[in-house]
Amino acid sequence: MNNPAKLPLEGVRVIDLTWVGAGPFTTKILADFGAEVIKIESETRPDQLRRAEPLKGGGLEQSGYFANRNSNKKSVTLNIKMTEARDMILRLVEKADVIANSFSSGVMERLGLGYREISAHNPNIVYLSMPLTEPEGPYASYLGYGMNISALVGMTYIAAEPARHPLGTGTNYPDHLPNPLHAAFAVLSALRFVKQGGTGQEIVVPQITSTMSMFPESVLTYANNGEVLEPVGAQSWNAAPRAAYRCAGKDRWCAISVHDNAEFQALCDTMDRQDVATDPRYTTAAQRRKNAANLDADITHWTESRSAEDVERVLQAAGVRAAVVATAEDLVARDEHLKARQFWQYLDHPVMGRTIYHGIPAKFSDTPTQYRTPAPLLGQHTDELTGLAGIDAQHMARLKAAGALR
Repeated sequence: MNNPAKLPLEGVRVIDLTWVGAGPFTTKILADFGAEVIKIESETRPDQLRRAEPLKGGGLEQSGYFANRNSNKKSVTLNIKMTEARDMILRLVEKADVIANSFSSGVMERLGLGYREISAHNPNIVYLSMPLTEPEGPYASYLGYGMNISALVGMTYIAAEPARHPLGTGTNYPDHLPNPLHAAFAVLSALRFVKQGGTGQEIVVPQITSTMSMFPESVLTYANNGEVLEPVGAQSWNAAPRAAYRCAGKDRWCAISVHDNAEFQALCDTMDRQDVATDPRYTTAAQRRKNAANLDADITHWTESRSAEDVERVLQAAGVRAAVVATAEDLVARDEHLKARQFWQYLDHPVMGRTIYHGIPAKFSDTPTQYRTPAPLLGQHTDELTGLAGIDAQHMARLKAAGALR
């Protein structure tokens, strides 16, 4: 692209001490829109995500997961337990707008990098912490990952089939949606406040409470009625039938969701099953939910001889909500919408070669939304500290000799 438009966050510098899931996704959002994100890493204790599958080989530079969450960033290796490395971070902070961490409560303070120390060097800094829970309370010192968070907030319990073991969402949902999005929005709000003449401030986004806010029905139902919502699987209070139905082919499915009697009649017309449409067990949504097992069998009898794509096409044409249960192959190789949106992007990684990346979901009319650089190699930009932190080559040599840069 020639003469690209200025990116929305161009000129914003972020010192990134986050790792694994939610934190790096937060800073990735900022990097994607133009912020200069300097990821602080350690050769002795690298980001766990560098070893996470899918792997294109061995070592710390071939994780597709890490690459996807850390594109458009720089990597500097520091041993932050050493005084010299701590001083280097304080130098970086002086020229930064944001510093972010996802450690458990108290870690940054013990390192001498708490908000008090950081803000003394830069009163306008936006200081983001993403601990598991509030800095005070019985869980304050706990570490947590997406799976633990889902369990603690009740998501794992409710995301299951009736009378079956809790399953959860099948992925570390808190790491991918509520926590990074809440944190990124909070940082943008604080940056706006500074731009309008305010000062920097500390932001704490506890990942438990952030995740809990994403599905209020369980808590509100208990608070208002004293009722504990039980798992209902794919069923819903406002749709019946509602499930994924087996189709022709190996492990092919189509999700169908019917929201009123008119849609149910359209489904029956499409299946050419007027006996189902007039069956007294299916007259209302409540009756259809009560007799879901029998109704699902009737629908499966129709879907299992057809391709998932055909079921989707004919039902959508009839005004019934239906969608193929897509696999990764469907999304990458066959999804026409994603192709039209140019969602998938490819970057040349120095170790993995040409690799695929999820695109930036938001499309701007006047601002590029193409990735600029692949995920950095471990310590790839350490030598740039001379410019980033304003130190000379001799200072750099002393830091390396002392083991602070590693």
